Amino acid sequence: MRASRLMAMMLLLQQRREVTAADVAAELEVSVRTVYRDIAALQAAGVPLWTESGPGGGIRLVEGWRTSLDGLTGDEAAALFLGGVPSAVADLGLGTVLVAAQTKVIAMLPPELRGRAARLRERFHVDAPGWFGPTQPPAQLEAISAAVWSGRRVDIVYRRADRTVHRRLDPLGLVLKAGTWYLVAAHRQQTRTYRLSRIDDATVLADAAARPDGFDLAEWWAESSARFDRSLLRYRCRVRLSPTALRVLHTVVGPVSAAQARESAGPPDDDGWRAVELWTEAEDVATHQLVGLMTGVEVLEPASLRAAVRAVALELAARNA
Repeated sequence: MRASRLMAMMLLLQQRREVTAADVAAELEVSVRTVYRDIAALQAAGVPLWTESGPGGGIRLVEGWRTSLDGLTGDEAAALFLGGVPSAVADLGLGTVLVAAQTKVIAMLPPELRGRAARLRERFHVDAPGWFGPTQPPAQLEAISAAVWSGRRVDIVYRRADRTVHRRLDPLGLVLKAGTWYLVAAHRQQTRTYRLSRIDDATVLADAAARPDGFDLAEWWAESSARFDRSLLRYRCRVRLSPTALRVLHTVVGPVSAAQARESAGPPDDDGWRAVELWTEAEDVATHQLVGLMTGVEVLEPASLRAAVRAVALELAARNA
């Protein structure tokens, strides 16, 4: 959105004091022409910046001018970062801190952007948890978040499926996924994920936690989630799909399985149908998913899956005769 890009440009200029239009374009992933339009918008909004052409030229802020964002505290910056996920802010006890941070940000904006930000808050809201999930934060969230914020080791009592275990962890980050909190932490130099609702007790230690150089929580979580999705796909089948069924395949089997199927797709026949190799969790899961494609699917193998899909189709036909 343009408002967020203009704010990013202001903060970039404040940090570096002088940049070229090409530098800004590369940083914000826009064209140089867009940068010049944004400069004009900021100047019209009252931001004291000017440009110089030719060798050694660039975009400059008037010396000594700064936004009031310098007044943000550490907690306010953290709350602002989480501001798009209200449940996360509330669970971590940062609600009033977020209000203070947002007030400072609104105050530093030029009038044009200030009005845009106010309209955005009036019209858009993000609610991360699902409708029917638990609304109470996990009992150990306060202790775990304290360990994450302070970079301290933590001892936990964790309920696994088969037994309860004790672990000494190096916390690396907290993730809120669809209303459920997870701790990403290192145990014996291996990074693992722990569901907070299964942590029965947590003690924050005085020892500093070890953090791998260059560890990126978002990048690790995305890779870990993809690995987990792929690990579930153990059942192979071959099917023919209509063009429509292939296009919407991700809605019934998930993005990972659908992507693998598209990569394996053969050439289209005269009707546009294509044979693909499909991986799912199990035969009963495959049956349930493929029925969702209605008349756009034909099972080629194995025969048992073809028979299962046929049986469901016959039962549906009988019930709706």
